[in-house]
Amino acid sequence: MRIAQYLKLARIIKQRKVAKKACDRGMVSVAGRVVKPSHDVVVGDHILVEWPHRRVEIEVLDTPHGNVSKVRSKGLYHILQDVKLTDDALEFESLELT
Repeated sequence: MRIAQYLKLARIIKQRKVAKKACDRGMVSVAGRVVKPSHDVVVGDHILVEWPHRRVEIEVLDTPHGNVSKVRSKGLYHILQDVKLTDDALEFESLELT
C-alpha cells in the first residue's frame, strides 16, 4: 500500500491529497529516509510525520485492504512518539539548521 493512502486510511492525515503534498515537501520519512507518496508501506515500518508544530512517529501494525472504519483505523499503527513543538523548540531547531 502506498504511504499517502496509508496515512489517509490510518487517519494520521485526513486527506490523501494532503498526505501526498506532505510527502512531496519532505515532511514524511520512513526509517530516517524522506519518501515519495508512492513508497510502499510494510508492517514494521517506522513512519515519521513532521508538521511545523508537531512531530508524530508511528509503527505500522497492519496494512488494510479497502476502506477502514474509524475504530479499526486506530489498530493500524502504534504511536511511538507524539511531540508538540513549542515556539522555543522551533526557534532552537532553526538555529541548528543555519
